[in-house]
Amino acid sequence: MTPAIEFTNVTKRYGAVEALRDVSFSVAPGEMFGLIGPDGAGKTTAIRTICGLLHIDGGTIRVLGKDPVAHHRVITGTVGYLSQRFSLYGDLSIDENIAFFAEIHGVSDYRLRRDRLLEMTQLTPFRSRLADQLSGGMKQKLALACTLVHEPRVILLDEPTTGVDPVSRREFWKLLSQFLAQGITILMSTPYLDEAERCTRIVLLHEGRVLALDEPGTLRSSLPGTLLEVLVSSPAEALRALKGPGGVKHAQVFGDRLHVWSDRGTEGEAAPEFAAVAARAGVHPAGVRAIVPSLEDVFIAKLDSSAETAEP
Repeated sequence: MTPAIEFTNVTKRYGAVEALRDVSFSVAPGEMFGLIGPDGAGKTTAIRTICGLLHIDGGTIRVLGKDPVAHHRVITGTVGYLSQRFSLYGDLSIDENIAFFAEIHGVSDYRLRRDRLLEMTQLTPFRSRLADQLSGGMKQKLALACTLVHEPRVILLDEPTTGVDPVSRREFWKLLSQFLAQGITILMSTPYLDEAERCTRIVLLHEGRVLALDEPGTLRSSLPGTLLEVLVSSPAEALRALKGPGGVKHAQVFGDRLHVWSDRGTEGEAAPEFAAVAARAGVHPAGVRAIVPSLEDVFIAKLDSSAETAEP
């Protein structure tokens, strides 16, 4: 089956800065795929190259089997793009905004589609309200409706829930589940690792490089050793002490506690070894237990491993 989106060794530069470095991944039709990483990771650049808005400096991109630059008009008709700063027209109503975007895409018979989208997004009671009078969550739902009015086969979402309240975020994800059920392929970028858990597969990006690519559950179970959660009174001070000579190699502050990686395979082996290291460093934990790694733990571990590999 032809991938909905395919990146092969893609490189994109802005002057001396490499925004994407030899990036490869593919997205299957009907899949929810996540581009995950912090600001500056290359997520927005990747999405804009998929739209054909940016030319790449190396590699190839295919969207539904076509080059997004050479076949830009075709791609525009089959792909919906919700950018970080999607521009609604504040002096137009919900109905008028959707009609405007339908006409931009050359969709003349859009009214039935608009009514279905308004029903799905629960915006029907507010269809005459001006966009400027909508809450942040309602604006995002309207933006999504405008993106989908021309019935794209692929939708690209660039950090769609940033700045949206938790309730609206949950409603937005319910909508995405409904669109997935219709067979639409969704590629979204997000800095939120809890949202990444909802994706079928994800790629972890950092400074334009791929750190890891797989299903979230597989990534969480792929790291060797044991992750220990360490409860201490002063996590930052304890971390400095533990990272001294002869201390632990991988540890991070997580809220009011530490996460410490051990290369030992079981808690029965990892905990006693850590206790000995902590005692030598003058750190006296109130509690130590093995925990299941989160995607944030995976990201940090992959980042540390990548840095070690890059060292001469």
